[in-house]
Amino acid sequence: MSRISVIIPCYNYGRYLRECATSALTQEGVDVEVLILDDASDDHTPQVADELAAGDPRVEVRRHERNVGHIGTYNEGLAWATGDYIVLLSADDLLVPGALARAAAVLDRYPRVGLVYGEKLVFDEDSSRTPPRTPADPAVQIRSGRDWIKGRCLAAQSPIASPEVMVRGSLQRQLGGYRGDLPHTADLEMWLRFAAHAPIARLADSDQAYYRQHAQSMHRTSFGTTRESLDELKACFDAFFAEDGRGLPDAERLHRMARSALAARAAHRLIRGLLHMRGDTLCDGEARWLWQFAVGCRPNASAFATGGSGANFAAVGWVAQAGIAGLLISLYVRNPGVRRAAAPALRALGRQPQWRHPRSVPQAPVGR
Repeated sequence: MSRISVIIPCYNYGRYLRECATSALTQEGVDVEVLILDDASDDHTPQVADELAAGDPRVEVRRHERNVGHIGTYNEGLAWATGDYIVLLSADDLLVPGALARAAAVLDRYPRVGLVYGEKLVFDEDSSRTPPRTPADPAVQIRSGRDWIKGRCLAAQSPIASPEVMVRGSLQRQLGGYRGDLPHTADLEMWLRFAAHAPIARLADSDQAYYRQHAQSMHRTSFGTTRESLDELKACFDAFFAEDGRGLPDAERLHRMARSALAARAAHRLIRGLLHMRGDTLCDGEARWLWQFAVGCRPNASAFATGGSGANFAAVGWVAQAGIAGLLISLYVRNPGVRRAAAPALRALGRQPQWRHPRSVPQAPVGR
C-alpha cells in the first residue's frame, strides 16, 4: 500500500484543525501520515495539535517560534513529507470520505501521471454541506501535460483550489517547492510545473474535498483585489515560461495565449465597469490601470490605446473607452463571455467584429 503524507499548515485555525485532521485520519484503505505545521499561531492551535498527536501515532507536529508565512510553511512540509504521494490540506478545509484512496488508485494505475485532482465542494459557516459524490468506480480523464497547460493558458486561471489534489512525491521532490515570489499564484505555477514534466489526471465525477469560505480565509483577507489577481497571474505565467515551460515545443505561442486571456479578463472588467453592468463601477485610476494592463499583455494592440499608452484615457468618452476596449478584445481575445460583454459598446460605435473561435481542447477519457 502506497504511503500518503497529508501536510496540514495551520495559522490561527485551531477551531478548524481537529475536524480537518480527522478527515484525513479516518480515510479508509490507505496508509496515511498527518504532518501538522503550526506557523506560530497565537490561538489554541498548539493545544489541539498536541492532543491530536497524543491520540494517534500517525500524527506529527512541528511548531514555529516565529511566523514564516504560508509559502515557507508549505515548503517545510514538502521537505518533511516522505510519502509516495502528498496532499497539502489547509487547516480550514476537509477531505471527503474515500478521497485519498480514489486519488492514490489513479497514481498507482498510471505511473507516468504526476498529479490527480477531482472536484471541490465550497461551503461557508452558515450553509450546510452538500453531500459529496463518491463513486466506487470513478471516471478518470487523463490529458498530456502540454494540453493541460494549454487549457490553463486559454483560461488564465487554475481549476484547482488545492485540497482536492494529490501529487506524486518523487516528482514533487524533483521539482522542488513553491516560489516565494508568487504568494498569490504559487500553486498554479506548481501545477504548471508538474504538467511540463508529466500527464495530469482528473477524477471527473468525484468530489474530493470541502473548500471552506469564511471572512478570515487567506483568499479573502490577502489576495482579494482585481489588480493583485491579474498582476500575480501574469507574473505566474511569465515565471513559468521563463523556466520550466521554456522547453515546451510551442512555448512562445502558449505564453501569448495566456497573455491574451489576461488581457481579456482586464478588458471584461473594464467594460463591465464602464457600462455599469451588474452594478459595477470604476474610478478613473482603476479604469486606466485595467486598460494599460490589457495593452501591456498584448503590445501589438497598443495602437488602439489613446495616445499609444492610455495617457489621455480620461479625455475619451465612456462609450469610446468601452468601444476601444471591446475592439481590442474582439481582435485579440477569444472568450465568449467577454464577447457578450463587449457587444453593447461595439454596437454603440457601429462596429461588428469578426470573432475568431479557438479550436477546442479535448479531454480524452482513458478509462475508469
